[in-house]
Amino acid sequence: MEKLIITAAICGAEVSKEDNPALPVSALELAEAALEAEKAGASIIHLHVRDEEGQPTQNLNYFEKAFDAMKEIGVTAIIQPSTGGAAGMTWKERIQPVSLNPEMATLDCGTVNFGEEIFVNDLPLMRKFAEEMKKRNILPELECFDAGNINNALQLNKEGLLSDHLHFDLVLGVPGALPASVKTLLFMVELLPPGATWTAAGIGRWQLPVAIHTILMGGHVRVGFEDNIYYSKGVLADSNAQLVSRVVRIAKETGREIASPSEARKILNIRKGRK
Repeated sequence: MEKLIITAAICGAEVSKEDNPALPVSALELAEAALEAEKAGASIIHLHVRDEEGQPTQNLNYFEKAFDAMKEIGVTAIIQPSTGGAAGMTWKERIQPVSLNPEMATLDCGTVNFGEEIFVNDLPLMRKFAEEMKKRNILPELECFDAGNINNALQLNKEGLLSDHLHFDLVLGVPGALPASVKTLLFMVELLPPGATWTAAGIGRWQLPVAIHTILMGGHVRVGFEDNIYYSKGVLADSNAQLVSRVVRIAKETGREIASPSEARKILNIRKGRK
């Protein structure tokens, strides 16, 4: 199997410090969490940002401060900003961080019920995101919460809107979307086109089971506070790095090596770094 790419989703848009006091929120906290996760074995940092009140925002200034703070303290991992933001945001709000020309960014591939809310991603909106990312040579991570999302991504590819290499993130267990299970994971992976790479993320208590099976199946793994704030039942995780370290240990036990940031760039066919 190719080396394992670990993504650390260090903050998210839903969790608060009231849920877990170790949640990084400020630019400096995000940078320190990113560096700790990279040292633990992560090669991609999936990035959401918050304002001074700790509320989710897609404001470009907050992303720029986080990027600069990460660069200043020596983060070399791929920084992957979210263009999902939070439910209810307009596409113009959500797309702001791509103007920073990151190596990767997320591209949500379908409208989905998100708990009590609706996360809107119709095809016209998806085309706008895809066109902007292709123009800037940004690799989109194709976020798929349901089986139809994969078909939407393949439609974008058919229209010539995606990069040469397709990379999917299968997000399982969001309330309102596909549940997390090994059966669901196998089903989703079977729908992916030949040559594509994929990451899987399990929400809540499914983070670890999904990670274990993904490692064995040859996929890549996402962990972090965005998806799960606990290390075990009832026990809060100390840090994102703690969750990354567990995946590294399990992968090594199975004989699978961990990809460095430079190796992850080769696997994903990323040809440029952020200017």
